[in-house]
Amino acid sequence: MLFFLASLFRKRLRCWFAGAALIALGLGVATFTSLSAAGEAGENTMKSHRSDLPVLGQLPSLGGASAWLNSPPLDAAQLRGKVVLVDFWTYSCINCIRTLPHVRAWAEKYRAQGLVVIGVHTPEFGFEKDNANIRKAIARFKIDYPIAVDSEHRIWNAFNNNAWPVFYFADAQGRVRARLAGEGSYDKAETIIQSLLAEAGKPHAASAPTTPWASAEQAAPDIAHLRSGETYVGYEQASNFSSPNGLKRDAAYEYVMNAPHLNEWGLAGNWTVGAERANLNRADGSIAYRFNARDLHLVLGPRADGMPVRFQVRIDGHAPGADHGSDTDAEGNGVVTEARLYQLVRQSGKVKEHTFEIRFLDAGVGAFAFTFG
Repeated sequence: MLFFLASLFRKRLRCWFAGAALIALGLGVATFTSLSAAGEAGENTMKSHRSDLPVLGQLPSLGGASAWLNSPPLDAAQLRGKVVLVDFWTYSCINCIRTLPHVRAWAEKYRAQGLVVIGVHTPEFGFEKDNANIRKAIARFKIDYPIAVDSEHRIWNAFNNNAWPVFYFADAQGRVRARLAGEGSYDKAETIIQSLLAEAGKPHAASAPTTPWASAEQAAPDIAHLRSGETYVGYEQASNFSSPNGLKRDAAYEYVMNAPHLNEWGLAGNWTVGAERANLNRADGSIAYRFNARDLHLVLGPRADGMPVRFQVRIDGHAPGADHGSDTDAEGNGVVTEARLYQLVRQSGKVKEHTFEIRFLDAGVGAFAFTFG
């Protein structure tokens, strides 16, 4: 479990999980400015209910967005009088994906009472900067609230943010009152929303927490059996690589597979490994990983020309059967059609340690990172 918890922080020290979630209700003072002035400005307009949440400063500008999806651009003047939840996310991050059912539920439940949810999409991988890819993700995850496209990390930097996912909660006077990082703590997040709405004159916002239904990759992880953590394929952050002679940077190389030990992985076939991805140069290449988790995901992209790439998954050398993921069938067959996270294994019975292997029947696939649940 210590290995697992440590590995959760490897996404450039930015991708956080429930077991290590930071609940910053008074720890972000350095991030925001003019705290005392912000507090004084609101004294005369405070409603009869006053939340005991601290004031962390004014909500930073959202003006750095390169585009807005689902909404025209929003600024501080338009948001004044609204309670605001700002969610930093990126669409291939499994930790972000698993929060989305809750964020969607809050946006729907409290919209009429004055809550505005804004998703700030700040990418990690290059393909996540493409607005067409972001639009596909929004449709896939059924997101209808405003999305600020932050491909240059301008909003990220304005907030001094350092993780995915992170929630910032602002009151009706435009002051940040809480920050929650990582999965989990959903009841706490909803309590913050209700408290700030009550403070804004919506006392009937208080109600039982939402319990949204989630399936496939959006379902909550099986923490009790999770012994494998996020693992990058690109050399910039790669670790635990088991093929002989190591990774060859930015050069085509014929890799040979060794049987990996737990949380090790390897390549077979002709690959070029770049900083953030490995590209398959010829058909019939494969990747193996020895893992212990209910779910195994792999971030994959199609050929450079957008053509799909067929693949087959094996678990301990056999078709996955009932243990197939949402992006494979019982025979292990699947197709990479777009750049995103693919769920390749979901163990249906007792969770055990297994060797996963994916073989690509076509050249050109890009492989980025393994995640688990």
